[in-house]
Amino acid sequence: MKLSIVAIGKPGRGPEAELADDYARRATLTGKALGLGPLDLIDLEPKKTGKAPEADLILTAAEGAHLIACDERGKTFSSRAFADHIATLRDRGERRVVFAIGGADGLDERVRDAAASTLAFGPQTWPHALARAMLAEQLYRAVTILAGSPYHRD
Repeated sequence: MKLSIVAIGKPGRGPEAELADDYARRATLTGKALGLGPLDLIDLEPKKTGKAPEADLILTAAEGAHLIACDERGKTFSSRAFADHIATLRDRGERRVVFAIGGADGLDERVRDAAASTLAFGPQTWPHALARAMLAEQLYRAVTILAGSPYHRD
């Protein structure tokens, strides 16, 4: 099952971008044996500002995939429960899962409505580049949990 983080905007070349790239690479390498991956980081740059043009890009990028909207009003998971959720999606035959991170104003309602589920990192608002890195890390952690690695300790 392919995994993608689709995010509005460019993360730049800062430490958050390097961290997200590192975790995506690790998740891809570890996930191969489990039928998970690659983990792709897809950055979208809308030509017009606002939630509607961002939604158009996200929905196009997620077409045909199981869409999970990252939103502060979404569901929170423990790391183990998140890993189990990823495994359940894989085991029921999902071919691609896309996690959507909106722009500065969040996700358009159309993206939330189209999403099969939502995911939150708590009620706080996180900087775009940091949310991307945190999600990449949690996907790597999920893969390592499913692989039985000691990376995660309960």
